Amino acid sequence: MLARVTLLFILCVATQAADKRLITSADIYNFHWVADPQISPDGSRVAFTYVTVNAKKDGYDTSLYIVSTSGGAPRPLTSGPRDTTPRWSPDGSRLAFLRAPEKDPPQIFILPMNGGEARPLTSIPKGATNPVWSPDGHSIAFSSTTLAKDNEKKKDDEDKSDVRVISRAVYRANGQGYVDPERPSHIWTVPVPEGFDAPGKAVQLTTGRFSESDVTWSRDSAKIFFTSNRDLEPYYKSPAAELYSVPSAGGEPVSVLKIAGAIGNIALDPSGSRVTFVTALNREPARSHEQADLWVATLGNGAPRNLTTKFDNDINSGAGGDQAPPRGGGQTKPVWAKDSRFIYINAAEQGRGNLKRIDAETGAIDDLTTGNHNIYSWSASADASRLALAVSDSTNIGDIYLLNAASHSTTRLTSVNEKLFSELKVSQPEMIWYDSFDGKRIQAWVQFPPDRDPSKKYPLILNIHGGPHAAYGYVFDHEFHYMAAKGYAVLYPNPRGSTSYGQDFANLIQYRYPGDDYKDLMAGVDALIHRGWVDPDKLAVTGGSGGGVLTNWAIGHTDRFKAAVSQRSIADWRDFWYTSDFALFQMGWFRSAPWEDEADFKARSPITYIDKIKTPSLFIEGESDMRTPPASGGEQMFRGLKYRHVPTAMVRFPGETHELSRSGLPKHRVERLDHIVGWIDKYVLGADSKTYDVN
Repeated sequence: MLARVTLLFILCVATQAADKRLITSADIYNFHWVADPQISPDGSRVAFTYVTVNAKKDGYDTSLYIVSTSGGAPRPLTSGPRDTTPRWSPDGSRLAFLRAPEKDPPQIFILPMNGGEARPLTSIPKGATNPVWSPDGHSIAFSSTTLAKDNEKKKDDEDKSDVRVISRAVYRANGQGYVDPERPSHIWTVPVPEGFDAPGKAVQLTTGRFSESDVTWSRDSAKIFFTSNRDLEPYYKSPAAELYSVPSAGGEPVSVLKIAGAIGNIALDPSGSRVTFVTALNREPARSHEQADLWVATLGNGAPRNLTTKFDNDINSGAGGDQAPPRGGGQTKPVWAKDSRFIYINAAEQGRGNLKRIDAETGAIDDLTTGNHNIYSWSASADASRLALAVSDSTNIGDIYLLNAASHSTTRLTSVNEKLFSELKVSQPEMIWYDSFDGKRIQAWVQFPPDRDPSKKYPLILNIHGGPHAAYGYVFDHEFHYMAAKGYAVLYPNPRGSTSYGQDFANLIQYRYPGDDYKDLMAGVDALIHRGWVDPDKLAVTGGSGGGVLTNWAIGHTDRFKAAVSQRSIADWRDFWYTSDFALFQMGWFRSAPWEDEADFKARSPITYIDKIKTPSLFIEGESDMRTPPASGGEQMFRGLKYRHVPTAMVRFPGETHELSRSGLPKHRVERLDHIVGWIDKYVLGADSKTYDVN
């Protein structure tokens, strides 16, 4: 009888497996995301932002959900479609959040948790962001770019000039557009009465020409701390931001703490006498990557201390993929334990993102969480005994977990994509290490097609991450799963320059990017060929941003790839230096300006080697990309290859920024994946596609 039952069970499982299908590019329309989990002060509930695709409007909807930490299904708190940023009142009786009516800026709303409708708390012309409750629960601080003149009667539009007078080197931002220097982001406060029928009277607390951020209340609600860089033109200088305080009742800000770096992610201990923060000290000579450290200081007394000076990895960091919540964001600020002895913060190590417990006195570091995953957002209860985590791994887009700080145990609270993934065949990637040309050990992952045949050699796609100071890892990436479902093995390595392997490893590429990191990538390709996993005659390469740079570089230095897809790339560092939205490339990247060291800029620019390229190459560009403007990247490569009669095409996405792959319009994200694989199918597998032919 037992044998019969076992046989029936095996047949049932086999039938279920046969019913499953491969993941598609269009499955993004079925994805759900959890963002910004906020645990209630008593640790009994978690409010979070729930993100879905609105196929009809080709966009994303956000609403607020809540789940009990003792179990049960999540339930909606609001219907959206643009509700984000839930924040509990100190007593847990109310929830503040941001609601952005269509085409209007967001305002703060208050939702009573004992029943009733959400009501608006603010109504100011340019909207409110970053709401933070005062500890006494009487007020909320927030940020806004509203000016006094916004409340005045406006002149007719025809009286306004549309001409921009630009006097700053950084005058536009990817995804934001042109920056208005006359609109710094200032701190405002608004009272929160027990009951109200109309928006409160918001009061502007800070003024002037400089923006403030990282708003944090003092424990007695009498002050507000914030960080700010009070330099009108900081872009060619080392990073800097001081800690300030201002009376919450009004008054002049005063500097509280200054260090040779940019202070950020501040958090006060339970007594309110000490502050912890994250910064990377500026050094001479500058390095291309500076690992951040966790610091602590007693307010008004004594110098700050570096708690993680012996921890050679990336504090307040994690692994990257293409499925972080496209809307709704989240925070990862340090949290103090109730006894003020320990600080909890996230850190990245070898492609993993976990929480650490750091002793505020000795700097001793323990693991608060472990595992092959990436914690991308989190919050703590009032006594920090319970924490709500948003966690992604290689086969799960993201869910909410509860962490018990004392036992280090976790409990899963949501399974928002369970139904979809019960229908899909997805496989765990295989993690490998291999030796590069100079003996450096390189970590990588290989995503094989589901139901892999070990005796088969698969066509390979080398997929290169951007940054270049970033890292792949144990996080869900739709792109890799889709490529594998189309029959490819996908190699995604962390070459030198990647984070989560220590300061020295990340800085190896300084003044050598691209170059030795390219050799790391090719060593990975050879490692898979040597293992007999992939077909050496069916190789393709792709990557975006810094990965696009290395894709352009690779095809200028080898003919081994049958197809290349370069995304939002850079072709000429000289043009990029002049046209990017930020002025980053100083001493840490190049030793001087382009006209002062033209030979180095030229030698490290992929366009220099355009005459060597024989690989059929596709270039994907967002037409509103201000980070890697198309004219300094794919457009140059495309025109150069056209001149040389190398098979090439360019796919341009209207309105899309540098974030196309991560938060672009859903239909564009689908088309992007289809074009990447379509081009590779054509030139690696010989697919009969006319899409890219001259017509």
